[in-house]
Amino acid sequence: MADRAPLTEPRLMPATSTETEDRDKGMLRRAHGLAEREHEGQTRKADGRPYLEHVTSVADILADGGLGPDVVTAALLHDAVEHTEVGLGQVADEFGEGIAGLVAAMTDREEIEPWEARKDEHRSRVAASGRDACAIYAADKLEGVREARAGYAEVGEAVQERLGNSLEARIAVWNADVEMIDELRPPLPFADLLRTELSGLLGERAGDGPTPDAS
Repeated sequence: MADRAPLTEPRLMPATSTETEDRDKGMLRRAHGLAEREHEGQTRKADGRPYLEHVTSVADILADGGLGPDVVTAALLHDAVEHTEVGLGQVADEFGEGIAGLVAAMTDREEIEPWEARKDEHRSRVAASGRDACAIYAADKLEGVREARAGYAEVGEAVQERLGNSLEARIAVWNADVEMIDELRPPLPFADLLRTELSGLLGERAGDGPTPDAS
């Protein structure tokens, strides 16, 4: 798979004024700083990459896809409430109710069991939250599949032990995610990448083993 440089300096569409651009860049830098502090020491399950790299990569996908600064900011914070001590009230106070709403849509409800039901509820809630929430969700899933492929390249089927559930269950959820994302009109600019990455994982599992440097 191609190397993915994390977002260290926000990349935005051209702003309507210097004042607006300065405000947007400041907001993104504050969000990146918060994510860096709160996710310190955390790693992703599938491939062990630092958690900050995950959220910055999700933000990078959205910035490259032309999504606005509020969406990119919410992407940097999308796992903060679920995986750190940050609360939605803090997000709202520091970044506004709109961004807090997007983070809320991206926050899994871990009290829902079993895991498949939790993911079904989350997908439905995101779909009802609007296109911006769906865009963050799609970028998050794209990175999740890429991480699963990286983990599979390292340890093959044993990546399931890292993930905590079977690849069959994960793939079923990702397929349902793709179906939801494919319904968006106009389509997201990176929607096809998610389907391509998922097909790549399926192909690697159907072969004799993981395919090094697959993309």
